[in-house]
Amino acid sequence: MKNLLSLRSQFVLITAAVLAIQTSTHAQDPTPASKTPAWESSAAAGLTLTSGNSDTVLATVAATTGKKWTNNEVAFGADGAYGKSKVNGIESKNAANIHGFGQYNRLFNERLYAYARVEGLHDDISKIRYRLTVSPGAGYYFIKNKTTDLCGEVGPGFVAQRLGVETKDYFTLRLGEKMNHKLTDRARIWQTAELLPQVDRFQNYIFNFEIGIEADITKKLSLRSYLQDTYNSEPALGRKKNDMKLVTGVAYKF
Repeated sequence: MKNLLSLRSQFVLITAAVLAIQTSTHAQDPTPASKTPAWESSAAAGLTLTSGNSDTVLATVAATTGKKWTNNEVAFGADGAYGKSKVNGIESKNAANIHGFGQYNRLFNERLYAYARVEGLHDDISKIRYRLTVSPGAGYYFIKNKTTDLCGEVGPGFVAQRLGVETKDYFTLRLGEKMNHKLTDRARIWQTAELLPQVDRFQNYIFNFEIGIEADITKKLSLRSYLQDTYNSEPALGRKKNDMKLVTGVAYKF
């Protein structure tokens, strides 16, 4: 609980710093939006170092790209983290993961759409050798305007994974929710949530949550901070159910 409160406190402080940067740059003229649909891409990196009683290093990288047409939407993303620590001469790895996803949406009208999503994960620390999730379904935009979009998604899915030495495949139900909101032309917040219960054993489920904030420093550079939380009700043997991380870094848009 103390760790959770500490992470929340850090996120609040980082959010305040991001808003301060956004306020200082708000006077600049925003870049005019193009009428022709274009790929929106960004790459971000973060680095945390400590020295003293313990020597630690944590590096994070992430990249996303997406495009929206009148009736089609696509999005791809990948992120990873690597970290190690050294205490009293004993070195250990404390982060080593890579994650990626791809999603295609086909809009039937302005709000209703069908989607297909593929997601993969490898995490050494959590002993997730691999986890592949495939999920088609339907989605609906409850809010969709120039500043805010909020949508919900539901559909069947299939999970193939190897936790430690155990391999397990099962069908799941996917319930998802996404929100993006522009605070100004130079700052935005986002939030996502996803629940994946096994259809024949609801007590086995995975819950993913993310909330973040981003503010432009220049037309190409921005400061980004986000909190990720993953809860696995049946983790690998000897591992905890909950994993949480707070990431802060600089992103480049292209």
